[in-house]
Amino acid sequence: MEHPDEGRWFTALYGEFRPRVYAYAVSRVGRDLADDVVADTFLVVWRRLDAVPAVPLPWLLGVARNVIRERYREEVRQVSLAAEMRAWVEEAQADVADGVTEKAAMLAALARLGDDDRELLTLVAWHGLGAREAAKVVGCSTATYFVRLHRARKRLEQALAGSARRPPVSRPTQEYSR
Repeated sequence: MEHPDEGRWFTALYGEFRPRVYAYAVSRVGRDLADDVVADTFLVVWRRLDAVPAVPLPWLLGVARNVIRERYREEVRQVSLAAEMRAWVEEAQADVADGVTEKAAMLAALARLGDDDRELLTLVAWHGLGAREAAKVVGCSTATYFVRLHRARKRLEQALAGSARRPPVSRPTQEYSR
């Protein structure tokens, strides 16, 4: 619907239908948010003035409904994000001492391992290599790497538990290249 004076057309729509859109908004979100819903609804109307049908009330209420739904989704997102951030902060605060203790225990356990085990474990965990790449570094097949990694992890678990069965032994790489 084209109107030579869009400003007057909008003002007429606003004057006639604002109370009904406001009543609808109050019934859905309460008085505290109703003014915001009405403002956002008529902002959409202004932007899409050419889309307003000849009988505008159902369309206006549909726009108001969408505005409310979007506000609800945004509020849910904000509440969810805020809860997640609080959880991260609480976790970080609680984990500082635990993290230091865990890191110290891990470093001590790694120090008790042999050089080859340490290398197998750190290639993936610290240096970010994939299994295939790590296997190339240590000079073996990927399957062999997984077997060695499994054994190294078992020894690391034992070292972390403080019950390492054997003292750390640095084995030459040649021993593994079967």
